[in-house]
Amino acid sequence: MPEPAMPVTPSKDAPSTDFRYPLRWRVMDALNFMLDKFWPARMSPYTGWALIMPALLLVGLLVLGLFKMADSSLHTLDRSTFMQSEAYTLENYQTVMDSATYARVALRSVYAAGLTVFFTLLLALPYAYIMVRTTSSLVRKALLVILFLPFFIGQVVRAYGLLIILGTTGVANNALGLVGIEPIRLLFNFPAVVFGLVQYMLPFAVLMLAPALTAIPRETETAASSLGANWVQSFRHVVLPMAKPGLIGAGLVVGTLALTDFAMPAMLGGGSQDFIANAIYDQFFRTADQGLGAALALLLVVLGSLFVGVVIAIFGAGTLGMGAKK
Repeated sequence: MPEPAMPVTPSKDAPSTDFRYPLRWRVMDALNFMLDKFWPARMSPYTGWALIMPALLLVGLLVLGLFKMADSSLHTLDRSTFMQSEAYTLENYQTVMDSATYARVALRSVYAAGLTVFFTLLLALPYAYIMVRTTSSLVRKALLVILFLPFFIGQVVRAYGLLIILGTTGVANNALGLVGIEPIRLLFNFPAVVFGLVQYMLPFAVLMLAPALTAIPRETETAASSLGANWVQSFRHVVLPMAKPGLIGAGLVVGTLALTDFAMPAMLGGGSQDFIANAIYDQFFRTADQGLGAALALLLVVLGSLFVGVVIAIFGAGTLGMGAKK
């Protein structure tokens, strides 16, 4: 007779067969089942369109708002009733074109945007380069923390901080007083507005330049050095040309944001350095002239579009072109 089989005792090292299906997997299976019922496989060719529908809806609302604004700009304000007239007219646009004040405001806005782009990129490029190229993780983390801290503080709060720093009795003038320099008026002028805009736009520019610089292989700089180029020559002839897409993309973002800014001119300009956005606010909320305010808003849209169009026509779209060829 064969001997009875002995029971096998599982070894402590053997893998356990007691597998329990995790709850999160069950939830994912249920969601997947519901998605299959709601969006069957035959609808898969339209999945991409379904995903961008919320973005298209937002863009559609923006376009609708622009059409309504264009319609409002063709009606003048009746001063006797403070209601918009029923007749269509180009009087608001004529007022904007004939006004030396609005021409000065528009030129100031464009000039400040150009200076902001120049100084912001001048400061952001070395900051992003050091952050990307440093071999110390501690330095990189510190630079990232310093970069992201301003995003936790609103623009208005940062402008108030600059008011405290640049005031007559502020930190800057107190430091100048230590070396015997009399207090200087650092606020409520054009340089103060540009300084505030550069300080506000710097993190945006760094964040857009960092990926462009990361994409530049270190070996290219090493090869330039091996061929006799010093660091300045390598940076000028190798890094800058290869970082051009990032510079263009950052310049476009900084320029459009600076051109349409409201808080910095209002707070650091003291009412004497208004941009177009400030003039729009005055017409909508102070004089209640919605037609003239709408005309100014469309003027701002045109100026911003011209700025972007000229830059793209001359330099290309940079990183905003998503790899498209000319």
